[in-house]
Amino acid sequence: MLETERLILRRFSNDDAEFILQLLNEPSFLQNIGDKGVRTIEDALTYIRTGPVASYERFGFGAYLVELKETGASIGLCGLIKREQLTDVDVGFAFLPAFWSKGYAAEAARAVVAYGKDVLGIGRIVAITLPDNSGSIKVLEKLGLRFERMIRLSDDEPELKLFAPQDRRRLAEGELNDRNGGSNA
Repeated sequence: MLETERLILRRFSNDDAEFILQLLNEPSFLQNIGDKGVRTIEDALTYIRTGPVASYERFGFGAYLVELKETGASIGLCGLIKREQLTDVDVGFAFLPAFWSKGYAAEAARAVVAYGKDVLGIGRIVAITLPDNSGSIKVLEKLGLRFERMIRLSDDEPELKLFAPQDRRRLAEGELNDRNGGSNA
């Protein structure tokens, strides 16, 4: 579906259940994203069907499997997510720890954001992360996203940092001055 210099991003299928089972039970996934309750291959199949596949059908986008172009190895997921609790679509990603710090997350996320904007016509793509997830924050900043505000997706969930495109945020908040140094008022 999407191709970068080193990666292929494609839609999830039932054939990816073993990988989903592995990724969603990584300690880093559980800590930074949350426990999705995926403990068996059957759970993984259900997750694929009710998560990514349902999103493809409903919105035309979702989470995509990230594979190394050179070997075909599954290394993570990256995609666009539409949450009921957020006005905007957000970009999300998770990779197996063996593939961290190699630029894969930023490469995949750049491709997904470009696809969302250029092909799907999504005007504003944001991201959310736990405040102490420094690895994800670095990736989001590489994408040109900046901290906008703290949010909660629900009362019983932890506070999250919302990152957004800097210029769009300022325009939305009326903070940008015009080119001559005047106010936007």
